[in-house]
Amino acid sequence: MNNWLALLQNFKTKNTPVALVTVTHILGSAPCRLGAKMIVVNQREFYGTIGGGKLEFQVIDEAVTAIQENKTKYFSYTLGPEFEQCCGGKVALIIEPMNQSPQLHLFGAGHIGVALCDIMKDTPFEIHLYDTRENWQETIVIDSTIEYHKEPFDLYKQTVGWGEHCYAVIMTHDHKLDFEITALALASQTKYIGLIGSKTKKNRFNAMLIKELGMKEGIAPVHCPIGLNLGGNTPKEIAISIASELLKTYYGK
Repeated sequence: MNNWLALLQNFKTKNTPVALVTVTHILGSAPCRLGAKMIVVNQREFYGTIGGGKLEFQVIDEAVTAIQENKTKYFSYTLGPEFEQCCGGKVALIIEPMNQSPQLHLFGAGHIGVALCDIMKDTPFEIHLYDTRENWQETIVIDSTIEYHKEPFDLYKQTVGWGEHCYAVIMTHDHKLDFEITALALASQTKYIGLIGSKTKKNRFNAMLIKELGMKEGIAPVHCPIGLNLGGNTPKEIAISIASELLKTYYGK
């Protein structure tokens, strides 16, 4: 499979979880070659081959499990009667799940947003920072690993990586924009939604979600107030409390 890099990039762009299977070792006779690769998608769709037969079907099943568990797996097989083969060789391979990193989407590049970028940059999260204000990027300093977005809200439905690995933190300069993003996040598949706001803002948004948009649960699925109650009210202290809640959610603690 000579085009595996292009295929992986295509799946990454679409945020589609896949597993890359690579033959890492061959001892004796085997119907595959060292370095052979295969890409498996969760629905058992696959690209490439590691040699076919029962071994390949077994590996596809293991790859689907690796995707579901989001864990790298190593296997070694002896090619005997179990796989309807008589060559007796041994094959070792690695299965690597991809495109399942948690994505942190921070809406609002104010003091707290920038501080949160700095705190979260060396964690498992892939960080995206959004701000609709014109030329706002020129007023802030963020790490080169942070992906900055300046597109308007109207494009968020298509451009934000919504899904089971999406964590949304909403803290823009505009309460109307906060509400629109909150409603969009609730209507999309989202692992975590956090909203900065007062009790009054929370109650107002709750009423609007129920009465205007017909969302029966209202704001109940949203973490508001956002963050763990650690104390402190400076931007950095608030960012630390939010980061703590994000990591707590991610690690299932």
